[in-house]
Order: sequence, then C-alpha cells, then structure tokens
Amino acid sequence: MKRLLALSAILLAGASSAMAQDVVNIYNWSDYIAEDTIAKFEAETGLKVNYDVYDSNETLEAKLLAGNSGYDVVVPTSNFLQRQIAAGIYANLDKSQLPNLANMDPALMKQAAAYDTDNAHSVIYMWGTSGIGYNADKVAERLGEDAPTDSWSLIFDPEYASKLADCGITLLDSPTDVIPSALAYLGLDGTTTSQEDLQKAVDVIQNVRPYIRYFNSSQYINDLANGDVCVSLGFSGDVFIAAARAEEADNGISISYSVPKEGAIQWFDMMAIPADAPNPEGAYKWMNFIMQPEITADITNYVWYANANTASMPLVDPEVSGDPAIFPPPDVLAKLFPQVTYDPQTDRFMTRAWTAIKTGQ
Repeated sequence: MKRLLALSAILLAGASSAMAQDVVNIYNWSDYIAEDTIAKFEAETGLKVNYDVYDSNETLEAKLLAGNSGYDVVVPTSNFLQRQIAAGIYANLDKSQLPNLANMDPALMKQAAAYDTDNAHSVIYMWGTSGIGYNADKVAERLGEDAPTDSWSLIFDPEYASKLADCGITLLDSPTDVIPSALAYLGLDGTTTSQEDLQKAVDVIQNVRPYIRYFNSSQYINDLANGDVCVSLGFSGDVFIAAARAEEADNGISISYSVPKEGAIQWFDMMAIPADAPNPEGAYKWMNFIMQPEITADITNYVWYANANTASMPLVDPEVSGDPAIFPPPDVLAKLFPQVTYDPQTDRFMTRAWTAIKTGQ
C-alpha cells in the first residue's frame, strides 16, 4: 500500500508538472495588449495562456513580494523593477532563448539598463510618458480657447483646477507619477529625493485636492471617452485608447493628449520572469514571441503605446508612428525625465504623503 501511495504521488506530481508546462501565466497592465495577441501565441506554440491584469505597480509588487505568485511573466515599470531586482524577485535571463532581442533598439535598451544593469533581468515591453489627457471642448468651455493644455498648470494651478472641477479632474493612483509631475510644474528637478522639494510638490497637490474627483489608474480611460471627466493626469497610451473609444462611439467627444512643456516622466514597462516562475520555458517563448516585429507592431497599433522594437516600426500604422505625442521628437524627448527608484527613507515619505493627499488630510 505504501508503494502504491508513493507511486500515485509521483504520478500526480508528474501530471501537475506537465500541466504547468502547458500553461503560461501572464500578469500585465490592463488595456495593454492587442485583441488577437494571445490567440496568435497559442496557435503558434500550442501553449495555453492564463492572462491576468492589474492597474498599479503597487498591486503587482505586493503579489511578488508575498512569493509564489504563480506568474511566469510580469511587466513592472522600470523603477519598481530596479528595487525588485535588489530583493531577488527575478531570474537572470538566458538570452540565448531570446533571439528576437536582436530586434530591440540599442539606445532605448541602454536607457532601460539604468534600472537593470546590462538588461540582465528584463526586456522593454512598451514605453511612454505620463501627461495630460483632456476633453478639448469642455476645457475650452470653462477656460477659453487659450486654456493652458500644454502645461501642468491646467491641473496644478487652483485658478484653473477650480473651474474644471465640475467636469471632473482625475489623478493616477500613483505617487511616483503624480508627485514628480508636480515637481516639474514648479520648475524643480523631477528626479529629486530632497524632502524639502518633494514637500513643495505635495503642497501643490494638496492645494488642488478639493477639485480632484478621484485617484485611479484605469477608470479614467472610459470616463474620458464617455465625457464623465474632462482632465486626467494619465499614461499616454491610455489617453489614446480613450480617444479611440470616443471616436468609435461617435459620441461627439474629442480627447487629446499633451506632454506638458515643463517636462514629464518617461517610463519603461519591462517584461521579466519571476525567480519562482512555474513555467520559465513558456515564459521565454512568450517574451520572444512578443518581440516578433509583427506582434509588437500589432500591440502598438492597438494600444497606441511606443515600443522599443526597431524592426517593428515599418509595420506600425503611420498615424501612430508619426504622432509626436506617442513617439516624441527630439525637442520633446529632451524635456522628459526618468522615474526614480527611491531609497527607503524617501519611499516612506512618499507613501505617507500620498495617504495624506488621498484622504484630504
């Protein structure tokens, strides 16, 4: 009987392992993949995909730090990736299993390497900016045709924010996006860790807090498209998704996106494999598949986010590749600044400040 039970346990373990190899578990941002990407991967590889989504780096980080997340590929933003690497969260990449790395833009990968030395743990999925999405008509109705839609003052100056409150202002639920944006508005270094300067930015946000409808990193997409809000501090591609949804609905709403003239965050979202991934072989197949030029182009054409895949660019819709708000020209790129991986002391300050901002204290 003991031998029978032992044999049964071995067979069950083998079956469980085999099942794990047949499924790739992906955890990615919401609204961040083409409609047919998963189906194409499954058809090409014979693997099944379990695809879950999140809308904040904090949500992803909590799952990863708890251990045994069950995911094979995750997509943290570069500054979160950096501190998660230090915590031993990710596996070192076996780049021999990623031949499509040859398609990636060396200059952008070098920028991303500032967070992950030699790109040892990660590959760029998409990149973009954090700027202003706005309903052009509603803003003009309240502020006139000369409304400062190219400036952070649209959100952070109480004179303007108070007049936009009735149509709805929203902020990302992300202190690492909002507080540096307020620093830029003040003309301060968006990458500073000076608590004196950070407090000035917090004060700016607190001054307009009464006019903020909510803090959320995904809800604003549909709300902009439906006309339920009129100004959002949001991610570039999300705003373009909102614009596309409004156009598809033919509801008369026109959504625009601007990179503020004072400067804005440039971020990278990175594909990485957790060290405890149940199916690392499937993870490599997914990452290499995503880096196929036509697959990357499909995603960019659908979500309107910039990619770092040079070989994909001839396949990207000219309306997308030629839009300076998606692929910024040199003069705009010069005004962008990277996200920061904060030291523990600054991180605690940011967390406390953000709690106070959200609760209106």
